This record gives sequence, C-alpha cells and structure tokens, in this order.
Amino acid sequence: MEAKPIIHVIATECRSEDEEKFNKWYNEIHIPMLFEFGGLKKATRHKILYEREKYPKYLAIYEFDSKKAFEDYENSPELAAAKREEHEETWRDSKFDMIWRVQYEPIKTWERQQ
Repeated sequence: MEAKPIIHVIATECRSEDEEKFNKWYNEIHIPMLFEFGGLKKATRHKILYEREKYPKYLAIYEFDSKKAFEDYENSPELAAAKREEHEETWRDSKFDMIWRVQYEPIKTWERQQ
C-alpha cells in the first residue's frame, strides 16, 4: 500500500500586544527550527481573512510524506528542542495559545485539467 501524505494543522491565538513578536518568532525562529527535521516537507501559515470570535486567528499547516514521517517528527529531537527549549525561553514572559492541533490524510485529490 502506498504511503499517504499527512497534514498537521495547528490553530493559534495570541494577545494583540504580542502579535508582532509572535509572527516574527514563528516565521524567523520556530519554522526554521522545525525544518531541521528532514521529514517536514512544507509549512504554510495562514491568517484569518474575516475575524470571528469563535475561530482562531492563525493556522499553520505542516506537510509530511507519510504517517511514519509525522510520527518520527513528533518524537524527534528537533521538535523537542523547538518546543521545550526555544519555545519556553521565548514565551516565558508572554503567551500565545494553541487552540487545537490535528492531523489529516487525504481521501482523494482533484485537479483542474488544462
């Protein structure tokens, strides 16, 4: 059976006074640290287009080639370093909230034919 790609989706919020720090940290420090794990293929961050109270402002989508690659990532020293050491140091005096995190595998993909 062919391995299916996996997306790992994380929804986050931060206080408005921490927003600049949060985005700079996420883009310039956190994502590059996660890419030290070779099995992470792509990362895309999104900001909500129309803010609504019950929806998180930010989404990050990480792409992996397989469930095994994602599981290896979850147990990797690279993720541990990003979460434990760097994350706790940067956010010691401030805070952002991870609202939820979830993984998906594809069922089927459609593409427009030219």
